[in-house]
Amino acid sequence: MAKYKLCLVTIDNEELAKKIARRLVDEKLAACVNIIKKIKSIYRWKDKIEESDEILLLIKTKTILVKDIIFLVKSMHNYSVPEIIFLDISEGLDEYLDWLGANTLFTSNISIDREEDKK
Repeated sequence: MAKYKLCLVTIDNEELAKKIARRLVDEKLAACVNIIKKIKSIYRWKDKIEESDEILLLIKTKTILVKDIIFLVKSMHNYSVPEIIFLDISEGLDEYLDWLGANTLFTSNISIDREEDKK
């Protein structure tokens, strides 16, 4: 299993995109979030073909933090079914991957709390 992940999230509101990005970095769930403006999405929703202008977040993180990111993004996102997709980072510049690891949490916090809530 890959140690690091790239997460893709689309959103329609730039201010909310910035809030999510800052929160992810502030809580060390992501080392870096790129905000790419003005992408065009074409998709099926409720049996209709839709076309929307959106913003793409590229979130660099650790595999161990996937559930934490899903929890945080879902709690802040304005879509009922937000796109939250993770891709493995199988290779990269060693120095960059070291930096990514040093600037994210070593363990998952939210996931542990969620497990305790189930008891």
